[in-house]
Amino acid sequence: MDRVLQTIALIFLGCCSNVIFLELIIKPYPGSGNIVTFAQFLFIAIEGFINYYKWGSVQRHVPIKNYAILVLMFFLVNVINNYALNFNIPMPLHMIFRSGSLISNLFLGMIILKRRYPLRQIFAVLLITFGIFLATYASSQSLNKQKLARNMDINETKPDFLKWLIGIGMLIFALLVSSLMGIYQEIINTTYGKHAEEALFYLHFLPLPLFAFFGKDIYHHVQLFNRSTWLPLFSNIGIPIMWAYLICNVLTQYFCIRSVFILTTECPSLIVTLVLTLRKFISLLFSIIYFQNDFTLYHCIGAASVFLGTFLFSNLHTEIYNYFNRPHNHVE
Repeated sequence: MDRVLQTIALIFLGCCSNVIFLELIIKPYPGSGNIVTFAQFLFIAIEGFINYYKWGSVQRHVPIKNYAILVLMFFLVNVINNYALNFNIPMPLHMIFRSGSLISNLFLGMIILKRRYPLRQIFAVLLITFGIFLATYASSQSLNKQKLARNMDINETKPDFLKWLIGIGMLIFALLVSSLMGIYQEIINTTYGKHAEEALFYLHFLPLPLFAFFGKDIYHHVQLFNRSTWLPLFSNIGIPIMWAYLICNVLTQYFCIRSVFILTTECPSLIVTLVLTLRKFISLLFSIIYFQNDFTLYHCIGAASVFLGTFLFSNLHTEIYNYFNRPHNHVE
C-alpha cells in the first residue's frame, strides 16, 4: 500500500508539474513543441538504455516489427499533440481534448475488436463527446472575442480561425491514432505478455532518427532558448531560463511516465483511470488559475462533462460500492 501511495503521489507531482513547465515554455515560444518532444524522448531513451537495456545486453521479448508500428503511432501522437499548440489551441482545451480518448477507444474497439459495451458506457462516451464539443465551441468564441477586443478587422480574424480549425483537426487525428495505438498495444500484450520497461525504452529510442525531419525547427528553438533571460544559479554560474524550464519539463515527464507504468502493475486499470483523470483535472484547474487562461461557463460545463463521463465509463463508483458492502473477515 505504501508503494501505491508513493506512486500516486509521484504521478500527481510529476504529471501536474510537467504541465506547468510545458506552459511556461509554450507561452513565450508557442512553436517549441518539437524541441520539447525531442528532449523528452532523448532523455528517456538514454535512461532506458543504461538502466533497462543494460547497454544492449538485455534480450527483447517483442519482435522489432511490432515495435516499429507502435513507435510510428506513438511518435505521431506526441509530435502532433505538441505541434497543435502552434495553432491557437489554448492549454485548457488541449488538456480537455486529450482527456477524451475514451470516445475513440470505444468506437475503434467496436469496429476492430468487435466489442459490445453496456448502455452506461455508451452514455458516458456521449457525455464526454458533448463536453469536448462544448469546450471546443467555447474556445472558438473566445478566439473571436480576443481578436475583436484588439480592434482587428474581421477579415484579419479569418486566418487565425482557420489556423485554430487546423489545430482542432490535428487533435482529432492524434486522438484517433492514440486510441488505435492503445488497441494495437493491447494485442501485443496479449500475444507476447506485458513488458512495460521494454516498451517504454523502445517507444522512446526507436523514434529518435525521425526527429531529423524537424532538425531545422529544433535548431531554431535552441538559438531562441540560448537568448532567453539569464537565470543565475550560484556565484557566476547560471543558465538561460528556457533551458531550465526544459530540463524541469523533461525530468517531470520522466517521473510521470515511470510512475504511471509502475501503477499499472500495482493497481487495477480502474484505479489507474481515476488517478489519471483526477491528475488531468487538477492540471486543468491550475492552468486556468495560475496562467489566467480563458475559462468560461461553457468551458466549465464541458470539462465537468468530460471528467464525469470518464468516471462513469470506468464504473469506479460500482467498484467502490461493492468493495465497502462485501463481507469482510474480521479477526476476533
